[in-house]
Amino acid sequence: MASARVGPRLQASGILRAHRLFGCVLVLAAALRALVMLAYDTARLYWYDSFTYLDTAVHMKPPGAFHPAGYSWLLWALRPFHSVELIAGLQHAMGLGTGVMIYLMLRRRSLPAWGATLAAVPVLFDPAFLRLEHAVLSDELVIFLVVAALLVLLWRREVSGRAAVWTGGAAGVLLALAGLTRTATVPLIALAALCLLLRRASWRQAAALAVAGALPLLGYAGWYAQHHGRFALSGSDGVALWARTMTFADCSVIEPPPEQAPLCPNGAVQDAASEYVWDPRASLNRMPGDRFTHNDLARAFAFRAIAAQPLDYLREVAGDTSLAFTWEPVPHPKRMVPSTAFARGAWPLPAGQPLVDRVRREYDPDIRGMRSVEPYASILAAYPYPWFLHGTLFGVLLLVGGAGAVLRPRLVLLPWAFAVFLLVAPVAALDFDHRYVLPAIPVACVAAALAVSALRRPSSGRSPGRRPGGAITPRATIMLRPRERA
Repeated sequence: MASARVGPRLQASGILRAHRLFGCVLVLAAALRALVMLAYDTARLYWYDSFTYLDTAVHMKPPGAFHPAGYSWLLWALRPFHSVELIAGLQHAMGLGTGVMIYLMLRRRSLPAWGATLAAVPVLFDPAFLRLEHAVLSDELVIFLVVAALLVLLWRREVSGRAAVWTGGAAGVLLALAGLTRTATVPLIALAALCLLLRRASWRQAAALAVAGALPLLGYAGWYAQHHGRFALSGSDGVALWARTMTFADCSVIEPPPEQAPLCPNGAVQDAASEYVWDPRASLNRMPGDRFTHNDLARAFAFRAIAAQPLDYLREVAGDTSLAFTWEPVPHPKRMVPSTAFARGAWPLPAGQPLVDRVRREYDPDIRGMRSVEPYASILAAYPYPWFLHGTLFGVLLLVGGAGAVLRPRLVLLPWAFAVFLLVAPVAALDFDHRYVLPAIPVACVAAALAVSALRRPSSGRSPGRRPGGAITPRATIMLRPRERA
């Protein structure tokens, strides 16, 4: 009896020793998030994105413009608490959860504790991530769902039968939810299925992923059609792509038909493609009606412009994407100043906006502009995180992951392809935004960590505790490996 009791105690002690480094890091990351909650008196609310999300959570229907309803579903579930501070707290917990998933994923793939911990550091300690967690924005939910899908797909080296169907289906649903939170991530479903087939995974897993990912999207598109009269996920894709073309479009080359000619550049000049969406002088906004009523026409013009000037389009996309890798922060657009610091001050809400008053009345009566709180804000403002760790290092991670994707595609291709897509897709569809880079960073960390680990091992070698097919044996679980090495 005594030996039976000692066994579990020794095992628990071994587990704690195996993960004590990450445990210490996780405690520090949680303390940093607690400091953020103390340093600001409420969650950060952005006009008009945050209020659109909150209003949709109260009046549940698919928005007709930029934002699908996925994030608002989460806000709807939290509505009984009438607290945007609770939303921020939950998103801080999601940030910690993302770090835990990265660590577990890499430990499962035989990385040492220090390597898996290092890969989780950016998402746990980069102020840009913590600021997003503290805002009523959809970004943190997107990051959490994408990393969760990656965890499901990478947890086992080989799957077959029911396991292939269940893992593929679970990943497909997670990616569909990410797509219904931000439509730019919808193609990740097809990309994941393609990567699974290229690495010769189970065809059942790829098929289950594709089907499970497509069904929620089709259901949402049907719901959207009931309210807006067309089968789609949003009503802004054409407007966004039209704005992208305004940085290079030359209608003497494009030669648009008469119905598209009013969308040609009209002399209004902005320093970033996304600014054309809101510029009242831009050609789209000078047409009668709301800009989004011309979404189909704008899409047709954009496709014609890209087909007529493909090299100009690629030049603009490549140039804007390169802003993610700079040593020093580059404002884009110039009115936005990127930073990895925590700011002090007050951020009042716009006055005289009926939407603000409605959300305050229907979702949280205590909604107000965020203010910093001393002395916590001064402590937080002193927190150092150099920009090159956010920008230049990200480029290095992508290069390392790319080398791994070429030389060890079965292991590295999937996360690296995700990272590249998450970086480039928003730029190709609309514009570069420092905020939109963030979902790519944790996935790039996973790809780079797997690449370094894989490239250090002979491709034909087998690690202890693994069957020839690569499956982990019971004795080789991540909990017991450190004790076995000892």
